[in-house]
Amino acid sequence: MTTAPAAPETDEKEPVNAVDRFFEITKRGSTFGAEIRGGVVTFVTMAYIVILNPIILSTPDVAGNTLPGPAVAAATALTAGVMTLLFALISRLPFAFAAGLGINAFLAFSVVGTVTWPEAMALVVINGLVIVLLAATGLRKMIFDAVPVQLKLAITVGIGLFIAFIGFVNAGFVTATGNASPPVDLGTGGSVASIPTLLFVITLLIGGALIALRIKGAILIALAGGTVLGAIISAIWKVDGLGFDLSGGIVGVPDLSLIGAVDFSFDLGKVSVVALVMFVFTLVFSNFFDAMGTMTGLAKEADLADEKGDFPRIKSALIVEGVGAVVGGGTSSSSATVFVESGAGIGEGARTGFATAITGVLLLLTMFFTPLTSLVPSAVAASALVLVGAMMLAQIKNIDFSDFRVLLPVFLTVTVMPMTYSIANGIGAGFVSWVVVNAVSGKAKTIHPLLWIVAAGFVLFFARGPLEVAFGVA
Repeated sequence: MTTAPAAPETDEKEPVNAVDRFFEITKRGSTFGAEIRGGVVTFVTMAYIVILNPIILSTPDVAGNTLPGPAVAAATALTAGVMTLLFALISRLPFAFAAGLGINAFLAFSVVGTVTWPEAMALVVINGLVIVLLAATGLRKMIFDAVPVQLKLAITVGIGLFIAFIGFVNAGFVTATGNASPPVDLGTGGSVASIPTLLFVITLLIGGALIALRIKGAILIALAGGTVLGAIISAIWKVDGLGFDLSGGIVGVPDLSLIGAVDFSFDLGKVSVVALVMFVFTLVFSNFFDAMGTMTGLAKEADLADEKGDFPRIKSALIVEGVGAVVGGGTSSSSATVFVESGAGIGEGARTGFATAITGVLLLLTMFFTPLTSLVPSAVAASALVLVGAMMLAQIKNIDFSDFRVLLPVFLTVTVMPMTYSIANGIGAGFVSWVVVNAVSGKAKTIHPLLWIVAAGFVLFFARGPLEVAFGVA
């Protein structure tokens, strides 16, 4: 009687149920607890967009009309929730979606001075359709593959510094001076003695200590502790913005009147075709490379990217990101894109789309519980961004700085992002400098042809101001 050979031993654990199998939770070394914590932390750190987006989009357009704040808030939450859930189910990655800060600012401070808000949102839809086309044809992936690994790592580090800088500014730890030199200062007049900023510092240090001790749920514990501490401080010293102010109620019916409020019938008597093309060009470049840079950085931080920077289901991820622009424009909430604050959830252990689904459900609920989005003080939420930024900085150890052809583009990528408050600007500076320095120093043959094209596109992107003037747009 022969004995069947024993099955080969494997260290890979079997999924515990269908949900685990679908999202590959066990396969990626995660747990349901880590995914839930990560999803909640991501929501907490990005919930501010439901409040901030209406403020940014409140600028009067060329006709003197403004978007109603409550409707923008509801549309922002709805779009973020829907796109985050869609991304969770299709791409199954721990990246959440919401209105991109760079794009909404561009719309508010550049576009609506020339067109109306419905027309501006129509441009966002067109931008999204272009991006979907590029992703579906594989061109977006080809451009992604053309980017050198060193620049992809630099993008990760740059986003880390960018996230941290957002946290410092939101907390009041770093403030603008209004002077040519220095342009920024520590706190107010070099002092960080204000109570909100001190709360930020305390929460940051608590979170840092917990992470150093490898405590599970470190960031979430720090956020909860900082929120409770803020409420106690507010009750004792009556400091605004730190307490549980629910005087406006808890539950409300969302105002969804802006859904579908787009206008493609541009009045060419008031705006030129050249101006419209330039607007779409800028939107596509900002959307395209902000998302690519953010995905690269987040995938590296989650240990989901390979040595080339590729990550699972990258094509579907890029397509869904383009759909986010279409949906965001269609709801008048601006382009919904991958949110850098997803790094907070990744830092908490999120590795799959299950965490993203948790975030998506919470975002949808904010339509009905808008007052609760302000429960966590901004100074407390800002500490999580700095912690995540610090963790993303660790990727710099994988970059070889011995070659100045690498050093300068990496340096520009990493520094330009936080200094200009734009991921796209940092990527563009890195791409252009990489092409120029390597071509002039005798390494032109090592540059991918697509990188030449992208670098040329970024030159136009950076020169769009003079070009607009030359063509009579501005």
